[in-house]
Amino acid sequence: MATPDVTSTSRQATCIALLVAITFFMENLDATVIATALPQMASDFAENPVSLNIGISAYLLAVAVFIPLSGWVADRFGARNVFAGAIGLFTLASWLCGLATTLESFVAARVLQGIGGALMVPVGRLVVLRTTEKKDLVKMLAVITWPGLVAPVLGPPVGGLIVTHLSWPWIFYLNIPLGVLALAAAWWLIPNTCSSQSRSFDLLGFVFLASACAAWLVGLEMLGSLAGGSLGWGAALVAAGALLTWLSVWHCQRHPAPLLPLSTLGIATFRASIVGGTLFRLSISALPFLIPLLLQIGFGLSPVDAGLLVLAIFAGNLLMKPFTTGLLRRHGFRRVLLVNGLIGVGSILACLGLHQGMPWHWMALVLFVGGLSRSMQFTTYNAVGFSEVPKSQMGEASTLFSMFFQLAMALGVAVVALLLRVAMVARGGEGGMTVGDFHWALIGVAVIALVALLDAVRLPGNAGEQVLSR
Repeated sequence: MATPDVTSTSRQATCIALLVAITFFMENLDATVIATALPQMASDFAENPVSLNIGISAYLLAVAVFIPLSGWVADRFGARNVFAGAIGLFTLASWLCGLATTLESFVAARVLQGIGGALMVPVGRLVVLRTTEKKDLVKMLAVITWPGLVAPVLGPPVGGLIVTHLSWPWIFYLNIPLGVLALAAAWWLIPNTCSSQSRSFDLLGFVFLASACAAWLVGLEMLGSLAGGSLGWGAALVAAGALLTWLSVWHCQRHPAPLLPLSTLGIATFRASIVGGTLFRLSISALPFLIPLLLQIGFGLSPVDAGLLVLAIFAGNLLMKPFTTGLLRRHGFRRVLLVNGLIGVGSILACLGLHQGMPWHWMALVLFVGGLSRSMQFTTYNAVGFSEVPKSQMGEASTLFSMFFQLAMALGVAVVALLLRVAMVARGGEGGMTVGDFHWALIGVAVIALVALLDAVRLPGNAGEQVLSR
């Protein structure tokens, strides 16, 4: 029988996990909620709808770049102070996003919002992981990460409803009451503890890492535009991103207290979650941006109709959840990753069969099946990643995982925009985007998801089995 202290700690960890789940939902909802609002926002800003993807990418990039700071900042200033401050910053930035009148001011507010989001979830995740037993790990991770899977799917329909019945700034104003409530809960639930050993800030490591992320994303954006002069600069930035990535790894391996420790990459299951999992997340994060645009620009559907169809993915996510643990216990992580991964690739390619005038229930069925596979693969990668990580390394593993998670989402949007623009240029770019352009982008996304499975092939058959025991 659990002692009162243990019971109290378990209850507190569960409440913190629920609070982190809410903030994770807010963070990831704002990553895609503007997808169905892009045409209206582009009109207000006098920009091309595809150019508005920088509003999504800048947000996700800011999250990815500043996540490595989360562990150091929490140790230095206290988990409660950092978590509450991050929620406050996120809420303030949401208000500024709604007030923006130009693309430049909107992107600046989105970056500020991303910085707040970068500190919200990892700090809460660290508190939960450090107080969770291995036997409860899968359940706690499901509580924390599932909203991150649901939010990108709910984003388009929510954005479509708001755009249709209100206006796009209300997408961001709705964060204000949620942020205030989350701020009060954080101040009450999160213990205000600081690390007894204050480590120095790895400034050079942060500069290398932030520069690498920025170079990759901006370089891909410039390559995607293929406008006069931007092709050479884009290629140069991508090359610089590759060099800075190498320098970041080299620095982290030699620094006594690096901002982003890499020792957990020596664990095969965690490495598979980072390498293969990042490619998989990159591919699925592209779909909430790509599918609504296909339905609106390619098939002429309204924002509401496009958003409601995308809800079929959400329905697939919901239906799969009760069966996830049982399937993992019966077949193991490796087999589920491989078989379900192939189903996921097939579901992406099945979107090539969607066409204008197609009965809505057939389109919904294709998206629904994709949601089933997406949910299963997402949960499996998250669970196997932490299955063999020792408790003492949970902090650095969580920071590394969070950074790659968000970086994959940012690059997913940038890559799909690049694929669309390349397809447009290859056919001459006349008449704007066509359904054929979207088809080429879908094929590219499917190839990325297929490559992600190569890392799972190298896993042993019993990988991560200790967290699957009853």
